[in-house]
Amino acid sequence: MSIALRDPSISELKILKRWRTNAFWVCLIGYIGYYLCRKNLSAAFPLMEQAFGFTNSELGLIAFYSELAYAAGKFINGPLADRVGGKKIFLLGMGGAIACNLIFAMGDNLIYFIVVWCFCRYFLSMGWGALVKIIGHWYEPERNGTIMGMVSLNFQFGGVVATLFAGFLVAQGTGWQGIFIYPPLVLFIIFIWTALSCKETPRDVIADTNFGHGAHKAVVSEERSDKKLKSHPITIVKGLLSLSIFRHVLVFSFFTTFLRSIFFFWTPKLLVDLGMDSGMAILKSALFPFLGSLGTILLGWYTDKYVLNGDRARPMWIMLVGLVVSLLAIAWCVAEGGMNNTIVVLLGFAGFFLLGPYSMSSGALTLDIAGPNAAGSATGMIDSLGYVGGALAVWIAGALSDELGWGEVFQLLAMCATLATISAYFMSRDFQKRYKEKQ
Repeated sequence: MSIALRDPSISELKILKRWRTNAFWVCLIGYIGYYLCRKNLSAAFPLMEQAFGFTNSELGLIAFYSELAYAAGKFINGPLADRVGGKKIFLLGMGGAIACNLIFAMGDNLIYFIVVWCFCRYFLSMGWGALVKIIGHWYEPERNGTIMGMVSLNFQFGGVVATLFAGFLVAQGTGWQGIFIYPPLVLFIIFIWTALSCKETPRDVIADTNFGHGAHKAVVSEERSDKKLKSHPITIVKGLLSLSIFRHVLVFSFFTTFLRSIFFFWTPKLLVDLGMDSGMAILKSALFPFLGSLGTILLGWYTDKYVLNGDRARPMWIMLVGLVVSLLAIAWCVAEGGMNNTIVVLLGFAGFFLLGPYSMSSGALTLDIAGPNAAGSATGMIDSLGYVGGALAVWIAGALSDELGWGEVFQLLAMCATLATISAYFMSRDFQKRYKEKQ
């Protein structure tokens, strides 16, 4: 039996806004915590090479198989969040990541590292779909771009925090094991705070309130009844795949995650290979996610304020043109040699132009298309295909850098960025077509 929803009273509104603020901060800080137990692997690569003599190709195998595990987890755990609830899955992912990081620190061979990190990435895959679902319930659709842009700072800024924290640990001489011991201890504190400070939906605070995303008109809910959407995950998946715009988002996710995964795993090792010491390489690699954070905020704000026809994809493909130019410039600098500081700056520009559009695809665009009821499934599908691309990327980058050098890697990245730009352009055309049809 459905409950008739009503507007909250003034006193109830204050309570709901307080819990909504809690949900925002839990999603922001909680996912930063996820990154403490994820981004530490790339920071540990140079030290693991020294400790065990691993080549880039061997280190790439850890990244490759764990990216596949992450992709599988996205596909499984996105719909699971729709069925079980975002908060429960968010906490489960944290707990698993904490355990796997501590177990990883006990290893001493490549197979062990691959297996444990695959389990770790499976648990880490639970975070984003659960997060989007929580935010989707608490905020109105008109604020999707701004709120998801701000929340997406968690993985941009999380990368910065995790990198700087790992650099600090290396500077203190903790060794590679310490990089996998101290971050999960911090995440455990965040886990406790999250469990106590967040509610799944406004209806968990006041059962009959219409506060939040209750009236969301997403693309899927326009074309499929709410009853069907809630009936079974397969129905949700079929509804999403029937939309050409969602299929373009899937292609876009493949190429942008391909690009992001290479930067995510290989930036510190790239800078070490170019002649920097490990500590300085780790610290300077933080410029990529730092400028990426600025790009994410700017794009989210801009699309909410100035995109009146729902076409968030147009500024996305325009930003990606800047990414193509940045990547070609990095390839040239690597080939010329002796331009390390210029390369670091260009890596920052690449982060600015890439991470904004990347964040939009599984953030505001997901909520625009799917709404909160299907958000878990939508992000699961988008990120699952994306991280298949990511798995291929990290393995190819490691092997290609060993055989031909980093200059060729960035030429490949420029080609992928071009394909991502084309995909976003076609996404934009779909948005414009849909807008004209409604007029």
